[in-house]
Amino acid sequence: MQPVGHYATLDLILIMLRNIPRNVVFLGLVSLFNDIASEMIYPIVPIFLTSVLGAPVSIVGLIEGIAEATASLTKFFSGYVSDRVRKRKIFVVYGYTLGSISKLLTGLAVSWHFVLFARFIDRLGKGVRTSARDSILLQNATSQNRGYIFGFHRAMDSLGAVVGPLLALILLALLKENIRLVFFLAFIPSLIGVLLLILFVREKKHEVSEKGIKIGFSWKNINFNLKLFFIASIIFSLGNSSDAFLILRAKDLGLATTLVVLTYVLYNISQTVFSTPAGKLADKIGARRVFTIGLLVFAFVYFMFGIMDNPILPWIIFPIYGLYIAFTDGVSKAYISEFITEKESGSYFGMYQMGIALAGFFASFTAGILWSSINPSAAFFYGSTMAILAFFVLSFNKLFCASTRGVGN
Repeated sequence: MQPVGHYATLDLILIMLRNIPRNVVFLGLVSLFNDIASEMIYPIVPIFLTSVLGAPVSIVGLIEGIAEATASLTKFFSGYVSDRVRKRKIFVVYGYTLGSISKLLTGLAVSWHFVLFARFIDRLGKGVRTSARDSILLQNATSQNRGYIFGFHRAMDSLGAVVGPLLALILLALLKENIRLVFFLAFIPSLIGVLLLILFVREKKHEVSEKGIKIGFSWKNINFNLKLFFIASIIFSLGNSSDAFLILRAKDLGLATTLVVLTYVLYNISQTVFSTPAGKLADKIGARRVFTIGLLVFAFVYFMFGIMDNPILPWIIFPIYGLYIAFTDGVSKAYISEFITEKESGSYFGMYQMGIALAGFFASFTAGILWSSINPSAAFFYGSTMAILAFFVLSFNKLFCASTRGVGN
């Protein structure tokens, strides 16, 4: 006989899903399967590069930086074009398809150059799909539930990041640590995600009169609070290097590969659990306030990674790091949504994502140099400092809330 708690949990899940539009649920499932595939390989790629292919840590930073720069350059372009042609789904389909192909390419790598090419394809796909996908999510949101919608999608994405590494560990054990075969098997869930997208996600049709609408924006016409948010996000992203450095830091402290992946799983469990509540909190107290909390969490985590010398600490710090994602990723999109309409959302989401991705390229490259030239701690102290600086820039926003029209929370 099933325990009462089982039914209460099931009822809670069903109630939650009834309050979420069908498109959002299926986009969440698409992200779930795609992230299962991506996170099957992501935690072991840095180890594969350094231990199997013999690449130095600076190359890991270079690869991640180039990969994110690739995504950034396509996020704005694809978002802008999707606004102009008034279509979203085709960009999302092509983007996820490229991500699927990259899994096969990674398995074929015999040098770090080929891993770079595979990551280029993967991030190109992310750049193509991200802005259009967020626009579809915005199509299905209201001013009362934006944080909830984006938070739910972030939670589904994060759930895939929980399942993926665990599945990778099981496969590594069964396949006697045949990393390449794990890369090939990761193609399967990514393909399932693409099929779900094609078959079940429907974008809203636009009126014929909307075709040919002029889409564009100028910096001077953007709300002051949104400008400040963009600036603070760029400053923060200049120190927000790839999570590959966190993984390598845990490895550097003496954790075995399996344990490193498990600490990363704890991080993803944390963001899965807290992303939807963080989105709901943003709807209640304001997205900007929740985002600033996330910046402080990040600063604390990176500072701790800089000073830690005990292999026990990653088991504590990684779950706290998950709070940072929960309080910033979906919340940032909800905040931007307060100042824009769906018709122009691809361009604005793309502009924002392009900016933080370009800054992320600099962050990863810089972290690699600091790690190799000084020590690992220097890379994390730098990231923590930039997060604190971004926090003060956003706090500066409060001085203008009373005098700026259309002020966000």
